[in-house]
Amino acid sequence: MGVNTSVTIAGVNWKNPVTVASGTFGSGAEYSELIDLNELGAVTTKGVASVPWQGNPTPRIAETYGGMLNAVGLQNPGIDVFIKRDIPYLKQYDTKIIVNVCGKTVADYVDVVERLGDEAVDLLEINVSCPNVKEGGIAFGQDPDALYDITKAVKDVAKQPVIMKLSPNVTDIVEMAKAAEAAGADALSLINTITGMKIDVHKRTFALANKTGGLSGPAIKPVAVRMVYQAAKAVRIPIIGMGGIMTGEDAIEFIMAGATAVSVGTATFRDPLAAVRIVREMEAYMERYQVEDINELRGCVDRD
Repeated sequence: MGVNTSVTIAGVNWKNPVTVASGTFGSGAEYSELIDLNELGAVTTKGVASVPWQGNPTPRIAETYGGMLNAVGLQNPGIDVFIKRDIPYLKQYDTKIIVNVCGKTVADYVDVVERLGDEAVDLLEINVSCPNVKEGGIAFGQDPDALYDITKAVKDVAKQPVIMKLSPNVTDIVEMAKAAEAAGADALSLINTITGMKIDVHKRTFALANKTGGLSGPAIKPVAVRMVYQAAKAVRIPIIGMGGIMTGEDAIEFIMAGATAVSVGTATFRDPLAAVRIVREMEAYMERYQVEDINELRGCVDRD
């Protein structure tokens, strides 16, 4: 049977509900010799800042049971290089372009969003897990008032739909989701990584130079599914779910929890073909259970 996997996020139509997680896929060129980017619903780029960022000192990646820790520090070449090099490259492909935006102050975010206003990109994903240097280093995404303010500031200048990427390192994800929606966010993506730590017991030191890092991979999936479910019940805007997706069935689980689309991250490091494979596995699941339209599954666990 033929199946329909197309979804719509903030008025943007995707051929299927699969994108890649920011920071795990570069801007596509690194993987283009291995997979056909045309097969993805969207490509989400690595974080882009107003100026080049060097990132954190090494070591900044460590394997853990069921996942990995990273403290790369959003290393990126800055918006000028991104506009000149990466956007033209991605425009060769029949896939939507989501630009992940990072910054250390509200002005940093606004600057990048304004620069992207006339560029040929489809959606903006705002990484609010960055430390707010004006407020003592707490991440924008850990305080509902700060999240509201940065969402509103970005929306005031954005020409593309805005996705707010929420941090799981909060007491109440529903409060954060509602704050972003109230400030005008067009969509949400969650979850970002969970703060973790690993100590090398043989060297008696931290595995990461930064001491702490973001935990990703299968170990965080149950937390991610729970948070996506809670957020989807609380807001009316679409959600891109992520966190430990390794298979098509993992992706379907997020859709059933209420996500409209999904993002594949750490799985790509283990299997560079993961994102495209997951698209096919989702299609196979739909055929097996005679689901004609992927949208039939969204939030289905709560239907009577």
